[in-house]
Amino acid sequence: MTERPYVIDEMISAKSIAARVEALCREIAQEFGDTDKLVVVGLLRGSFVFIADLVRELDLPIEVDFLEASSYGDATESSREVRILKDLRGAVEGRDVLVVEDIVDTGHTLNHVTNLLASRKPARLKSIALLDKPSRREVDFRADWIGFEIPDEFVVGYGIDFAQRNRNLPFIGKVRFT
Repeated sequence: MTERPYVIDEMISAKSIAARVEALCREIAQEFGDTDKLVVVGLLRGSFVFIADLVRELDLPIEVDFLEASSYGDATESSREVRILKDLRGAVEGRDVLVVEDIVDTGHTLNHVTNLLASRKPARLKSIALLDKPSRREVDFRADWIGFEIPDEFVVGYGIDFAQRNRNLPFIGKVRFT
C-alpha cells in the first residue's frame, strides 16, 4: 500500500497546549484535592504526551497506570469496535480515578473505557480529553474536562499519530492530503 502524501498545518501551538494543561490541572486539583491518591489512567498510545504533562503539573499524590484500547488501527476513521489491548495493572475499586484520553471523536472508546472502569467500583471516576470533536459524536458522552474543542479535521502531534507517525510533534497539526 502506498502512503498518500500529506502536509501538516499547525492548528494548536505548543505554548497554547502548555497554558491549557496548567489551567486544567488547577481544575482537577480542586476536584480531587481531598484524595489520598489519584489514579491517573492514560489511554495508550495517543495520550502519553498529555498524561506526562498532566502528572508533572498536578500537585496531588498520584499513581499512573495505562490501558490500551483501540478502535482505529492505522486507519483515519474509527471502526466503532473498541478492543482492550492492555488492561490496568492495578485495581481501582474504592479509589479516585482520572481517565486521560487524547481525542474524543465518535465517543465510542472513552464511553467503553469509562463504563468498564465504572464496573470496577472506583470511589470517583472522571475523564479528561485533550481534544474534542463534538460534530463527530455517535455516543452521548462528554469528558468531564476538555482541553480544546476542534472541528472535524484529522489531526496529529502531541502524542497523536497517523499510521504511527507524527506523535513527536510538539503541537497539534491538521493533516492535509495533497
